[in-house]
Amino acid sequence: MSSQSSFGSLDPRLQNDLTDVEMDTLAVRAGHMRTPEAEHAEAIFPTSSFVFSSAQEAATRFASAEGNIYSRFTNPTVRAFEQRIAALEGAERAVATASGMAAIMSLTCGMLEQGDHIVCSRSVFGSTISFFDKYLAKFGITTTYVDPKDFAAWKEAVTPTTRLFFIETPSNPLAEIVDVPALADIAHAAGVKLVVDNCFLTPALQQPLAMGADIIIHSATKYLDGQGRCIGGVVVGNHDDMEKVFAFLRTAGPSMSPFNAWVFLKGLETLKLRMEAQSAAALELATWLEAHPKVSRVYYSGLESHPQHALARKQQKAFGGVLAFEVQGGQAQAWKVIDSTRLISITGNLGDTRTTITHPATTTHGKMSAEARAQAGIADSLIRISVGLEALDDIKRDINRGLELI
Repeated sequence: MSSQSSFGSLDPRLQNDLTDVEMDTLAVRAGHMRTPEAEHAEAIFPTSSFVFSSAQEAATRFASAEGNIYSRFTNPTVRAFEQRIAALEGAERAVATASGMAAIMSLTCGMLEQGDHIVCSRSVFGSTISFFDKYLAKFGITTTYVDPKDFAAWKEAVTPTTRLFFIETPSNPLAEIVDVPALADIAHAAGVKLVVDNCFLTPALQQPLAMGADIIIHSATKYLDGQGRCIGGVVVGNHDDMEKVFAFLRTAGPSMSPFNAWVFLKGLETLKLRMEAQSAAALELATWLEAHPKVSRVYYSGLESHPQHALARKQQKAFGGVLAFEVQGGQAQAWKVIDSTRLISITGNLGDTRTTITHPATTTHGKMSAEARAQAGIADSLIRISVGLEALDDIKRDINRGLELI
């Protein structure tokens, strides 16, 4: 849990209590700064700038970057979201951004220099790989990709200029699990920081900082919102690292809007309830798919058949709402299953209250080369599902409609 100073100017009656409360309470109360109107819910401050009482006050705020100055980098609603997610992750500070990819950009551009090196799991979101390879590489920041489970490969990939290890756990979309404490030890022995994309589980189910990670990335678009309403991201870590991220955001401006921050604040209030319900539904669906004669393989760490099931049980409170499965055949059969659905939303997004379905090889990972997809295990027959909150029997029938056609 973060220190009291992380919560800002709260209702004085809550100031001391929030240092000892549980996650359920933090998700509702942390970061809530009541205005003189003493509103019950968080206020939205949709303003571009803020007024100062004097030239001296303006000069002081611009020099310190403390208080409200300009909404590109200081806004009360955005700050409330940052304080709440920092509290949930047990961190000193968070920096909110315009999207999950903007969070990765702000992290790397704020903390790395020309000539620096990243070691990255090969099992990450396709846009993360594209950003590292197409854009960071142009500015002299290189990336080496390794099997996330091969610790020898991580050690061998380290160079004198390596600054970051970057992982997703569980990975997108094959649910590969990384032993966070073990990898953190390898990183720290080499003087490297471990970054964990915690998008799939959120702090409701996994807290990487408590396991030794240094920095957490979220696409707030996914489960932190939970209802497919807004785009946003956030970087979470210690104060010194986040100051570097903030300095980039202040200048470059990939900022979260006040309205989106307000939406995410409301989403966090139900985060734990949604994650628990969607995890339970995903486990039931994965079990059903594993027994289906038209399904050749299911990827979900909650299944006992998953090779890292024991590790997942050890470092996660549950297994999340995303699973993937391969159908018998190839792309044509996978598309037939997807196109036969009538209820499920065909979209690349995930983490919604509505169940979503996509074909990773041609959508979320479509920009990767065929060779890179093969190395990452993204088969043409693979389908990814993000389980929502509908009646699960309805979801099963919707999927089965297509499975019966192949």
